[in-house]
Amino acid sequence: MAEAQPVGDIAAANIGESFSGDMSMWGLFLQADMIVKIVMLMLIAASIWAWAIILEKRKTLKVLNRKADEFEEAFWSGESLDKLYKDVKQTEQDPLVQTFCAGMEEWHNGVSGGMPSGESMQAGLRQRIEQIMSMTINKQMGLLERGMTFLASVGSTAPFIGLFGTVWGIMNSFTAIAGTNNTSLAVVAPGIAEALFATALGLVAAIPAVVGYNIYSNAIDRYGDRLDAFVSEFSTILARHLDAQDRKKRKAA
Repeated sequence: MAEAQPVGDIAAANIGESFSGDMSMWGLFLQADMIVKIVMLMLIAASIWAWAIILEKRKTLKVLNRKADEFEEAFWSGESLDKLYKDVKQTEQDPLVQTFCAGMEEWHNGVSGGMPSGESMQAGLRQRIEQIMSMTINKQMGLLERGMTFLASVGSTAPFIGLFGTVWGIMNSFTAIAGTNNTSLAVVAPGIAEALFATALGLVAAIPAVVGYNIYSNAIDRYGDRLDAFVSEFSTILARHLDAQDRKKRKAA
C-alpha cells in the first residue's frame, strides 16, 4: 500500500510540473508584452543616462573645486592682480577664472582713459564690473547645471512609468486567466513577474537619480555661492584701490 503524501506536497509538485517558464531577468524581458518591453527599455536607458550624468557631475565638481582652491591661493598670495590676470588669461579657464578675467577686462576698459574721479563715476565702474562678473557666473552655472533637470525628471517619473508597466502586466495576467479559464500559477506567474520587474526597473532608475540630484544640486549651489563670494571680495578690493587713488589725488592737490 502506497504511503499517502500531504496535500501541500502534491500541490507543490503539480505547480512545479505545470510551470516551466524562464523567470530570469532576460527571460522575463523576452516573454514580456511589447508595451512592457518598451517600458523596460525606456527605464534602462534612463538609468544609464542618469548614472552617466551623476559620474560626470562628480568628476566636474571635483576638478572645479580643486582649481578654485589653487586660484584662490594665488589670488590671496599678495601677487599683483594685473600679473595674475596675465598669467591665467591664456590658460584653460574654469568658471572662477573666467569670472575673474571678465572683471579685470571691464576694469581695464574702465581705467583705459584714466582713473575715474568722483564717487558717481567710481560707483558706475564698480557696478559694471559686478554686472559683467554676475553675467559670467550665470552663464557658467547654466552650463554646470546641464543634466540636472533630467535627473529630477527621472526621479519623479520613473516610478510612474514602472507602475504603468506593472498595470499592463497585471492586465495581461487577467487576460490570460480569462482566455484559458485557468488560475494556475503557470498562467498567472509570467504576467505578475513582468509587472514586478517593470516596477523594480522604475525604482532602479529613480532612486539613484533622486539621490544624485539632491547631492549634486547642493554641491552646485555651494559652488555658485563660492563664485558670488569671490565677486564680493573682488569688488571690495577694487573699491579699496579706488579709495586709495582718491586719497593720493587729494594729497597731491
